[in-house]
Amino acid sequence: MSIDLKIAGKAVLEKPGDSSAKLNINALRDFFEGVTQLSRFTFRFFKTALKPPYEFSELIKQSYLIGYKSFPLVAITGFIMGLVLTIQSRPTLADFGAESWLPSMVAISIIREIGPVITALIFAGKVGSGIGAELASMKVTEQIDAMEVSGMNPFKYIVVTRVVAATFMLPVLVVIADAIAMYGSYVGVNLKGDVSSHLFFLQVIEKLAYSDIFPAFIKTFFFGFAVGLIGCYKGYNSNSGTEGVGQSANSAVVIGSLAIFIIDMMAVQLTSMFT
Repeated sequence: MSIDLKIAGKAVLEKPGDSSAKLNINALRDFFEGVTQLSRFTFRFFKTALKPPYEFSELIKQSYLIGYKSFPLVAITGFIMGLVLTIQSRPTLADFGAESWLPSMVAISIIREIGPVITALIFAGKVGSGIGAELASMKVTEQIDAMEVSGMNPFKYIVVTRVVAATFMLPVLVVIADAIAMYGSYVGVNLKGDVSSHLFFLQVIEKLAYSDIFPAFIKTFFFGFAVGLIGCYKGYNSNSGTEGVGQSANSAVVIGSLAIFIIDMMAVQLTSMFT
């Protein structure tokens, strides 16, 4: 009876908002701890990447796995992206009698924004989750600890090579996706018309400027770096056993996709300031 009275008295004394306030404080603390750990991980990456010896053979292997293995998915996505955007934009331009602007409008939309962002999101879903799951499984099975015992530097061999490969492979995939998307747009234009390839790509090239191409190309390096770094960070610091493998893959995709949108927003603001 006395125990029940103590519990009831404690429940009366506690305010309803105390639990929610504690949850908010804990969530805020976890957020700042995560940002701090990611910043340390990034600093460690640059510190380790600049010191010899360099793992060129592993870098080439990871570039093949990250770049070449992602090509089919990126190519299909790029073709459908150009085809659908062309088909959806044609009726609106036809209402204003501006159907001739279709090739240039699609080209600017894809090259400046849609192509890099969509390709980076596909890249985050495939490569980011794969890196996170792979490193998490290596952590769970103690392969990383075995490398340290054998005298290797697992951070340089595992993390640095994957981040560098992701940084340089994503721009290549974006260029390929843009080219395939333009071919898809050419197919879409000819579904209800008859436009030669020479005329189509001439209209595309005439409207494109260097300010459309270079900012969109440069930001893809940051997209690839963010995806590779976050995937490696989530997998390398997984400590939840077998459950951590799935959690690392999932969080790598979510946080990597969010980082892509943040970087893209910053890139657009910087581009608008200098143009």
